Amino acid sequence: MTSELDEAAFETLAAQTLAHFASRIEDQAPDLETDLEGGVLTIETEDGAIFLLNKHAPLRQLWLSSPVSGAGHFAFDVSQKSWLSTRGGDPLVQILQRELSVAAGTEVSFG
Repeated sequence: MTSELDEAAFETLAAQTLAHFASRIEDQAPDLETDLEGGVLTIETEDGAIFLLNKHAPLRQLWLSSPVSGAGHFAFDVSQKSWLSTRGGDPLVQILQRELSVAAGTEVSFG
C-alpha cells in the first residue's frame, strides 16, 4: 500500500472524502443523522449507535470508529485511488456501504 500524499494533498483529499460521504448519506439515508465538523464525520443511527470517521493528519490516514467492526485505520493507495485498511487492505468505501446500509435499513452507496 502506497500513500504518497504530501500534507496539502492529504488535507484536500480527506476533506473531499468526508464531505462526499456526508452528502451521500444525507441523500440516501435520511434516518441517519450526520454531522461534519472540524474534519470529523459523525453518523448516528436511530437507535443511538455512533460511527465516527475522522482525518488523522500526522499519519495521513482516515480513522473509523464503528459500532459494528470496531476501529480501523485507512491510508490512501495512490495506485488504486482508494482508502484501504492498514490491516488487511479492505476498502473503506465497502466497509461503510455495508455497515451503514444495515444500520439505515436501506442501501447506502458512495459510487
